[in-house]
Amino acid sequence: MDNADAANPDAKEPGHRQARMLFERGEYLDRLARVKNRMSDAGIDVLLVASPANQFYLTGYDGWSFYTPQMVVVTLDQEEPIWFGRMMDAVGAEFTVFMSHDRIIPYDDTYVASAEKHPMEALAGLIAEHGWARARIGVEMDDYYYTARWHQILTTNLPAAEFVDAFLLVNWVRLRKSDREVEYMMQAGKISAAAMQAAMDVAEVGVRQCDVIAELNRVTTAGTAEFGGTFTCKPPNAMVGEYCAAPHLSWTDAPLARNDMFYIEQGGVRHRYHAPLSRCLYLGRPTDRMLQVTEVIAEGLHAVLEAVKPGVVLEDLAAAWTAVTARHGIEKESRIGYPVGIGYPPTWGELTCSLRKGDRTVLEPNMTFHCIPAIWLDKYGLVISESFVVTETGAQTFADYPRRLFSRG
Repeated sequence: MDNADAANPDAKEPGHRQARMLFERGEYLDRLARVKNRMSDAGIDVLLVASPANQFYLTGYDGWSFYTPQMVVVTLDQEEPIWFGRMMDAVGAEFTVFMSHDRIIPYDDTYVASAEKHPMEALAGLIAEHGWARARIGVEMDDYYYTARWHQILTTNLPAAEFVDAFLLVNWVRLRKSDREVEYMMQAGKISAAAMQAAMDVAEVGVRQCDVIAELNRVTTAGTAEFGGTFTCKPPNAMVGEYCAAPHLSWTDAPLARNDMFYIEQGGVRHRYHAPLSRCLYLGRPTDRMLQVTEVIAEGLHAVLEAVKPGVVLEDLAAAWTAVTARHGIEKESRIGYPVGIGYPPTWGELTCSLRKGDRTVLEPNMTFHCIPAIWLDKYGLVISESFVVTETGAQTFADYPRRLFSRG
């Protein structure tokens, strides 16, 4: 929502506010050092970071301002990055980033929703002012937030620069979490389990689907007595009845009916760190086929988690799943998982690797994943999923929740 008209004009100018630090300064500098190592290996002098998740990771910035252009600028020759965004959001940057406030460089509001000028023109000017007009500049070409128009304006205004694709450069650094990040994800897992239980408690024949999800969202936001939650980066995938045959649809306001299958994929959140969790509820007596397939999913998921240890490659986890399903004559074509962590719209996935055949990514301690081996049948889908962290000895799940098909028989 644009609050320009309601904002206090005196509050728009950046000043000197105390940042709310989720991590120590040293952790941010370590993240940046690893990013700069990848930049150096790729011959990149300047990295323009458009992804809100990556901006949060590198600076701490956390505001619902990504509907207007903003960028984080990382260079090899400067210790701290630059946050570049709308003037009114510079105040939010002061409250959240770890950098000194002179690294917060805003553009004025006349650039917003203007047909005559664009914030990327101001960014190009900033780059030129700092002497980077002839630099090799990395940009996140396939990121949701880096648009074709942004790229056209930057390349037009910086004709002597060389632009190269740096999509996922930061994402790969994010793959291995710090202990503090894992701590937040463990808390998110507790919220996720509480939210799932809240949904199960209210889902009865005659209750509207939307009312079940409203209760789930209430708990996701409220969190637990020990720590609160917040908004998720996307709504739950929550399908009922015949909609369960599709993986990414939503609930309706129709009342739940007897013999409906209710498929719920959701996640708890703590400080932008997500821990997804999925289960199904059948509003009746499950058929033998439903129970059989669910048992196979649970067995396969257990086999995947048992196979997790440092040094194992992701396709070995996929093979552990396939070994179980093949014995039972069940096939699944799609991947069974992906790395997870920081989430901003539209995804909590990190977009780098996958739990599937052919992925040779090597597991390391503190890597975190969502294993979601859903099976899609003609009339419904079934799922049991877990988010987990790789430890020195195996997998540790973030949520503690029964792995079965729930029912109201």
